Amino acid sequence: MPIIVVSARSEDADKIGALDAGADDYLTKPFSVEELLARLRTTFRRLSYMHEGGPEGSSVFENGELSVDYAAGTASLDGSELHLTPIEFKLLCLLSRNAGKVLTHQYILREVWGTDQDSDLASLRVFMRTLRKKIERDPSHPRYIQTHVGIGYRMLRL
Repeated sequence: MPIIVVSARSEDADKIGALDAGADDYLTKPFSVEELLARLRTTFRRLSYMHEGGPEGSSVFENGELSVDYAAGTASLDGSELHLTPIEFKLLCLLSRNAGKVLTHQYILREVWGTDQDSDLASLRVFMRTLRKKIERDPSHPRYIQTHVGIGYRMLRL
């Protein structure tokens, strides 16, 4: 069952505590109905991915030599299993489930870390760089993950 905390408390410690305790999202009052509905859609999308194993009910994403098995929690490149950290795997899953779409920095931070603070942008860049080193033959000329400067990232379809 997804849990969305609605609270007037806006301190980071309150948000972090609720998210660490198992909440799926944290919404601070006042908020618009549109924002609440968007967060509900996001939560239900995430829930459907967990139950279906990924987009269109598929538990395996394949793109060129890259393969992501959502159900097994593994990824491989050209048949060799990749050794990814949990954050790198979450990033790869998020990008692969949205292949072809540009995902903003804030969206990625919110989906992977549960926050969209600009202060976490440096961490996102570091993790993207290490993920690229693991999945790209030539990280300086990426084939899988494209950077959209000032906006975010997109997984390209090969």
